[in-house]
Amino acid sequence: MISSGWTPDVAVLILRLLIGLVIAVHGLDKFLGKGGIHGRAAWFDRIGMRPGLLNARAAATVEVLAGLGLAAGVLTPLPAAGVVALMIVAVRTATGKNGFFVTTSGWEYNLVLAVVPIAIALLGPGRISIDHLLFAHTPLAAALSGWGAFAIAVVLGAVGGIGQLLLFYRPRPEASAS
Repeated sequence: MISSGWTPDVAVLILRLLIGLVIAVHGLDKFLGKGGIHGRAAWFDRIGMRPGLLNARAAATVEVLAGLGLAAGVLTPLPAAGVVALMIVAVRTATGKNGFFVTTSGWEYNLVLAVVPIAIALLGPGRISIDHLLFAHTPLAAALSGWGAFAIAVVLGAVGGIGQLLLFYRPRPEASAS
């Protein structure tokens, strides 16, 4: 092993804080940013996530809770799944049609935001986490890292994102070319 001691724990803490706080702030911006939640609701309606207000509130709430949960390392596979679900919806509704690169408003950044939490779930939240503090010496500890946590993040995230799309994605038909 290249690293030893606390190095892996600090590394995963840095990743958790970065991704978690970026996601949480993004959710807060939906609530408090320019136009507030009603402005975001109108945008959600325009991209086909109807009803817009319900979906804007749901997305903002999941972003805040999943982001803070990931940053704190609390039940880590669950907030990781939340971020995966959010990114699946974002790619399908907003960025997927724009190609890969973020410079063309593509899905490149969404991919990073989805995969890093999956990797964190696989690694585990580390010793500097709520999970370690509360569950290190319990049977639940095994479910909070490794392949089981990876599966929870991927499968629950995919089910959540695809389920949201199946329930609420209703894009308006494109105007036909005449």
